[in-house]
Amino acid sequence: MSHRGATLRAAVTGLATGVSARSRDATFEAAGFDAPAARDAASARYRIATATGQLEETLHLSVHIGLTHVVVVATVLLLFWNKASDAYLLALCAGVVLPSAAFIAGAYLYRREASSAARVEKGQTTVRLLALCLGLAWATMPMALFVRADPDHGTYVVAVCAGLMATAYALGPIRHVATLFAVPVVIGGFLALAARGDDVARVLAVLFVIYAGFILFTARRMAHVSMGRIVDRVRVAEQNETIGLLLNDFTENASEWLWETDPDGRLQNVSQRLGEISGRSPTRLRDAPFETLFRDAEMSTAAPGAAAAELVALVAGRQAFRERVVEVTLGGTPQWWRLSGKPLYDRSGGFLGFRGIGVDITVARQSEARIAYLASYDSLTGLANRALFQDLASMECERAERTGQLCALLYLDLDGFKIVNDTFGHALGDALLTGVATRLSALARPGDLVARLGGDEFAILHPCADADDAFALARTVIGQVSLPYLIDGVQVEIGVSIGIALAPNDATTPEALLGRADLALYRAKAAGRGEVSEFTPDLEASVLKRRDLEVDLKRAIAQGELSLHYQPLVGLARGEVRGFEALLRWTRNPGGPVSPADFIPVAEASGLIAVIGHWVLHEACREAARWPEPIRIAVNISPTQFRHADFVLDVFQALEASGLAPDRLELEITESVFFEMNGTTVSNLKELRGLGVRIALDDFGTGYSSLSYLIRFPVDKIKIDRSFINEMGTRHECLAIIEAILTLAAKLSITVTAEGVETVEQAAMLRARHCDDIQGFLFSPGRPSAEIDGLIATLPHRFQAIFSDEITDARVAA
Repeated sequence: MSHRGATLRAAVTGLATGVSARSRDATFEAAGFDAPAARDAASARYRIATATGQLEETLHLSVHIGLTHVVVVATVLLLFWNKASDAYLLALCAGVVLPSAAFIAGAYLYRREASSAARVEKGQTTVRLLALCLGLAWATMPMALFVRADPDHGTYVVAVCAGLMATAYALGPIRHVATLFAVPVVIGGFLALAARGDDVARVLAVLFVIYAGFILFTARRMAHVSMGRIVDRVRVAEQNETIGLLLNDFTENASEWLWETDPDGRLQNVSQRLGEISGRSPTRLRDAPFETLFRDAEMSTAAPGAAAAELVALVAGRQAFRERVVEVTLGGTPQWWRLSGKPLYDRSGGFLGFRGIGVDITVARQSEARIAYLASYDSLTGLANRALFQDLASMECERAERTGQLCALLYLDLDGFKIVNDTFGHALGDALLTGVATRLSALARPGDLVARLGGDEFAILHPCADADDAFALARTVIGQVSLPYLIDGVQVEIGVSIGIALAPNDATTPEALLGRADLALYRAKAAGRGEVSEFTPDLEASVLKRRDLEVDLKRAIAQGELSLHYQPLVGLARGEVRGFEALLRWTRNPGGPVSPADFIPVAEASGLIAVIGHWVLHEACREAARWPEPIRIAVNISPTQFRHADFVLDVFQALEASGLAPDRLELEITESVFFEMNGTTVSNLKELRGLGVRIALDDFGTGYSSLSYLIRFPVDKIKIDRSFINEMGTRHECLAIIEAILTLAAKLSITVTAEGVETVEQAAMLRARHCDDIQGFLFSPGRPSAEIDGLIATLPHRFQAIFSDEITDARVAA
């Protein structure tokens, strides 16, 4: 039952049982009415209705009162003609007949005209005035006739006065009307009796006053009773009106609606609301069979559903029912109603028909269906969610274990999604996820399940013949997902890495299967973007080892186990130390040194690289600030760190805290920074150049080197990768590439550093081709900060010793 329906019942019950004004106000407020305004309006109407009832009840007997007084004054005129003053008798007759006639005429005119507050008030005032006029007219009679009358006529006068007192009963409940009439008569009668002077008259005077008091008291009591009857009648009328308004509001606006049938099962008293609900006009529904409610107005010949047919049978069998839910189709749209009804009988047991209430629960049923949908499907993409995936994966694992037929779980993680989401906002990110879901659904084969497990993680359950089938699907997915997306005029590109696990070979429960696929995904992401990897038994141990390393790395950061070593960059012109590259070192406690090749990928995959990079930047700047100028410090920056919106601020704070000049800081980035170029990356490059910080392109020539990078985003230095240096003396291709890089850099005024120089021959060949700097074990590996001063002092002498050797010169000439 809806809240509005319950409120209606509370309001009706409160009105019908006479609840207090305060609780009735609360009921009206709950029903949606302004209680104070309603109370003020109701009070005014109540007063008017009560006053109208008083006036009507008084005027109801006005004809009888008027005629009675005319008859009485006529008898007085006949009895006392020639025995009293003719002028007085005529005046008395006029004084009684005129108000009596006014009473009769007023009642007639009042019934003909519409009543209003002003007319009612005027009518009550007129009644009081006429009652007073009658009372004053009759008050003169005892003094004028009784004092000089003989005993017989005197007795008649006393009897008339006593009889006139009964008029007080007929004057009704209008306040003071009976008093205005009776008091003058009592006073006149008392004075006349007292004026006779004899003892009998005095006793009669006292008795007359007592009698008048009794008359006035009982008349007042009867007026109170009459007033109570009027008030009750007004209250009942008001309650009926209020209940009618509430019922009409309920019928027309609430989700509930009333229905009623006659003994033949035909609809009666059809409301506008019921017509709207059923899609027909009330006129068409009136006298229509009850089952018409359940037929579509556009398909009236279609039979009602089973639930509706059962209700029709219950009505035909005169059996009560309660809260039966039926589904109906109206205008091609399914709707749900909940109906209750009971048969009605008269006092003699005759069947009158059915009456009941219906509730449109379509919205509630749709909400329930929506809730059930959301419990199993992702609200953004419409794919199965983790809960439904878990259920279906359990069924597939059980089937695979029972039948031996393979089922592959492809665990997908989007590459580069976070960058798109952070750069363009969550709205575009959501649209991108929806686009990915659409492509995955299109690639799914019959029997496959595509699910979104959360964030940018998806899964595909794929019954397959063998592992090759799963790999083929995975490669197709990588190819399709990696195609560009155009969203709101913005073209974005992402990739996807996939881990594969097979049931029942790798696991027989959904939890274990997902865990094995996750391990395979971990290895795929470590191998680079856009890779697919299958779970193998040895993978679990290696990945667990890698995760242990991640845990220890977090502890190492907290406990300060990381340190920096510095490798010198020596100028090939004069042999001076031109700078140092900061190299990260970790001494595991316990366990000893850990190779950067082992823990740097773990830091990048886990997101710890941002914390580590922040510490390295600040520590390197602090150390370099104490070196002689213009020796520079080179710091490696990961792509993740460089793409962060606060990176430039971090660099600025490191320089400010250390006091290092910006041109003495050299940030080494790899070409991967340019792979996912976005607004933040471009902005950071420009701001760093504006700040005066130097940019070096590390490992140049090993990745996706594009000369357009050097034009669009000018750098200060190129570092030739050690792989070319190692083979420059044995492979002419490597030497040709080195020469091309040196020539290009010279044309673009870019400094060149050769990495991994380990032999004098390599250094000599590079010096002969005008390479600017060299870095490698020939001069020094990375050393602790305590040895920096010694390296700055000794390396120039070592350089002079090397290049003054005649054997080396001969080799260079050859």
